[in-house]
Amino acid sequence: MLRLAADENFNSDIVRGLLRRMPALDIIRVQDAGLTGADDRFVLAWAAREGRVLLTHDVTTMTKFAYDRVEAGLAMPGVFEVSRLVPVGRAIDDLLLLAECSLDHEWESQIRYLPL
Repeated sequence: MLRLAADENFNSDIVRGLLRRMPALDIIRVQDAGLTGADDRFVLAWAAREGRVLLTHDVTTMTKFAYDRVEAGLAMPGVFEVSRLVPVGRAIDDLLLLAECSLDHEWESQIRYLPL
């Protein structure tokens, strides 16, 4: 099962819904890891060290910095870019599908956009 991290501005309703549906899901919010206010580059580096796919709504900077890491040959365990327009239930369903059915490192150096 994937290890996930939700960036600081990721919808908390989605995180709570994920944990309600799958209490054993390995997900952490970056603010719970002591990274409140951290720069996106730092968050991506932390996610890489922790081996966590990052959940974000930030299509502007987070996506750019993730691609920068890949181009620089740095570890980037993956980013799931969830549109703010996706209904919460749909986002939860898609993320649970990805978490349950993905192999370790399957999303390395990739950015995927949800909904699926």
